[in-house]
Amino acid sequence: MTAEPSAPAGAPELLLVVAGAHLRGQPLNPQLTELSARFVEATVTAPEYRMYALDTVPAKPGVLRVPGGGASLAVEVWALAAAAFGTFVAGLPVPMAIGKVTLVDGRELPGFLVEPFALEGAQDITAHGGWAAHRAAGA
Repeated sequence: MTAEPSAPAGAPELLLVVAGAHLRGQPLNPQLTELSARFVEATVTAPEYRMYALDTVPAKPGVLRVPGGGASLAVEVWALAAAAFGTFVAGLPVPMAIGKVTLVDGRELPGFLVEPFALEGAQDITAHGGWAAHRAAGA
């Protein structure tokens, strides 16, 4: 992805919830930092999501909303200038998608989800509580 110039002071920013390979310390985090994205906070989702290990390179999870059958997952919130957000989203590969993610405090923010077709045969890793914990467990 090509870096966008930093937003002028006071320019509107869009928030993005990330749950896997774009987290701090993970292999795709530079895609955010190269766009001058700013880390806002670490938090968790509402208990409405499941996480699956996708067969991708680099490894990444797929997050699916399942009201009534999910759990809270560790996530991060990042802020990007509007143009950078558009550049970032335009470069996402299939099966990744951006949709509304509900956080534990009730906020609904744009964030990473996965198209359900990609979950066929994928391992459910929800019990780890998040991607970093899954990776730390040696998976």
